[in-house]
Amino acid sequence: MLHTASTPHERRAALRSALASGRLLRFPGAFNPLSARLIQDLGYDGVYISGAVVSADLALPDIGLTTLTEVAGRGAQIARVTDLPAIIDADTGFGEPLNAARTVQVLEDAGLAGCHLEDQVNPKRCGHLDGKSVVPAIDMVRRIRAAVRARRDPDFLICARTDARAVEGVPGVIERAQAYVDAGADMVFPEALRDAQEFAAVRATVDAPLLANMTEFGKSELLDAETLESLGINVVIYPVTSLRLAMGAAEEGLREIRATGTQAGVLERMQTRSRLYDLLDYPAYTAFDGDVHDFTA
Repeated sequence: MLHTASTPHERRAALRSALASGRLLRFPGAFNPLSARLIQDLGYDGVYISGAVVSADLALPDIGLTTLTEVAGRGAQIARVTDLPAIIDADTGFGEPLNAARTVQVLEDAGLAGCHLEDQVNPKRCGHLDGKSVVPAIDMVRRIRAAVRARRDPDFLICARTDARAVEGVPGVIERAQAYVDAGADMVFPEALRDAQEFAAVRATVDAPLLANMTEFGKSELLDAETLESLGINVVIYPVTSLRLAMGAAEEGLREIRATGTQAGVLERMQTRSRLYDLLDYPAYTAFDGDVHDFTA
């Protein structure tokens, strides 16, 4: 009620423990706090907060237009309502190494369990678009070192994302991933790998947890959870899935209302009032309010 009962440190420690288990952790993307509640209610392992989704929610393309304040604000709203660990997309760290250091501390204060930083040139592009550029590996190493040095909670997870696949191929991904782990990254996110064979090649040579991005309409083959687990992947994210589902349903329903003049024909596709109230935990608020206003005792 109001806020999650667990502390940020407890959620970070839980994420570290879950990563050590060796099983695949599934992190759907939450596009707002209510969707994070739904993710928890359905029994997932964690919540992912996508930079592309934060951008889209502001009706902006994912080309580095959002600010640390906007991203951290949405992260704090989501971390407030779920006991699941939340990992957030921190783009390139919003600037130079010193900016990356500040980014980590701001995200710690927001209650997140971890973040990923990427090696694209700033301003970045969506990871599944063409025309990306990456910084020299040493520049990314400096970002990671700054981020690691700045964190105050050692359980705050720092993940290094590399977009080198489109520029330097899989060998470049592997070389950079190894350098980033040596710089202190806790996990590696090889973006836009094409298929299971490429994931297997990275897994065979990188001694750190790996994150796979199963985003729709992108460059990666959509591998199922069983396949990913067999490949030794530690975390899978579905970053924009819930937003696409929600917006697709919203557009379909609004078109029907526009055409027919009523929402009666789409009621069966809506979340019911009772289900919404269940996710919001109305009874707990009612009981709390009743206790506060009970002056008869």
